[in-house]
Amino acid sequence: MTNNNDKILLGQIGAAHGIKGHVRVATHTQDPLAIGTYGPLDTDRPGLTVVLSKLRLHKTVVVGQINGVSDRTAAESLNGVNLFIDRNKLPQPEDEDDFYHADLIGLEARLDTGVTIGQVSALPNFGAGDLLEVRDPQSGDTYLYPFTKAVVPYVNIAEGYITIVVPLEVDEGEEEEPN
Repeated sequence: MTNNNDKILLGQIGAAHGIKGHVRVATHTQDPLAIGTYGPLDTDRPGLTVVLSKLRLHKTVVVGQINGVSDRTAAESLNGVNLFIDRNKLPQPEDEDDFYHADLIGLEARLDTGVTIGQVSALPNFGAGDLLEVRDPQSGDTYLYPFTKAVVPYVNIAEGYITIVVPLEVDEGEEEEPN
């Protein structure tokens, strides 16, 4: 399976959970348990399609059964497998400020002055909210920006760009005056 814009990454199978073939699944769906409602999911393993069932929340992940997997050894062999769905099986975002990450990857990143600073290369989330990773094509350096309305006030998917307002930072050489 090739990862292209027709496929949306919904999650990743993690470690085995218990001895009866259950697995942990890190989901990228707004409702973590919704990953089980999409039916068969494509994977990044050629010829492998999976169906998730018996899902429940367990701390920060979903634990569930993969149809046809009934022991720990089989579950362990799936660790790291990515789960995808065809884009056309997903609804269009209802809110104009909601986007699928796949729609943002590759967009040109422009400052509010109109200067192009690179392309969106990823949307990591380390727990405090989504970030935009922008790669400078000349240097190869990447920069992270909070994916908030204040920093990214304009997203134009049709025209292929986003606008970034760089947040002001306290100069590292200056110390703040106590109140």
